[in-house]
Amino acid sequence: MSEKKPSVLQYIRAFFYYLGFYPLTIIHSSLSLIVSPVLNFQQRFKFITLINYFYIFWLRICCGVDVKITGREHLPKDGAYVAVANHSSEWETLFLQTFVRPQCAVLKKELLSIPFFGWALGLLKPIAIDRKQRRGALKQLLTEGKSRLEEGIPVVIFPQGTRVPVGKMGKFNKGGAMLALSAGVPVVPIIHNAGIYWPGKSFTKTPGVVQVHVGEPIPVEGRTVDEVHADVVEWLEKHMKELGLV
Repeated sequence: MSEKKPSVLQYIRAFFYYLGFYPLTIIHSSLSLIVSPVLNFQQRFKFITLINYFYIFWLRICCGVDVKITGREHLPKDGAYVAVANHSSEWETLFLQTFVRPQCAVLKKELLSIPFFGWALGLLKPIAIDRKQRRGALKQLLTEGKSRLEEGIPVVIFPQGTRVPVGKMGKFNKGGAMLALSAGVPVVPIIHNAGIYWPGKSFTKTPGVVQVHVGEPIPVEGRTVDEVHADVVEWLEKHMKELGLV
């Protein structure tokens, strides 16, 4: 898939986006560190992720990137679940915290070392994985993930493990299905095409509407990990193709 060279206007718009992004992140993260000790998890999540609504709003104002959601009604209103989504951009890490609320995100532990942003992120009970320790990472996911789910907190996983550029499918690991079966909760698949408008590690953004599709919960009762994982992958791959991601 050929890439179009960003225009000067796109660089200017992105500059203004980050001109608002970074100062507000530092201020809000500092406030989060101050107030979090007196808040319970639900309150802490709501306060810390307030800024994510600004990120998405500011992205639309500065860069012309909007969002359209299909299947919102499929998100369970009661009880925990495992949400699995494709990973191709920074966008989904910001957006999903406004969409799946509250949540526990599975992420690489290096993110928690980022000044301000990472420090605040660490207050949200993430499952911070060391990707160099694969066996230990799976055990950590299952142990900490099950604990979060038992608390009624949905767990968000990117089964591709890392950002995969538009035009490639990547490999989907079974961690989400394994966790869902161990806790007896459904898997909710989510797909988006944010990588078209905000490619991973890209400074510039392309104006457009990010399409987000949410699938019906996939049950786990009486099924094997392989069966659940196959259903998840089939749904993700089908909708990635429909959105022109591969």
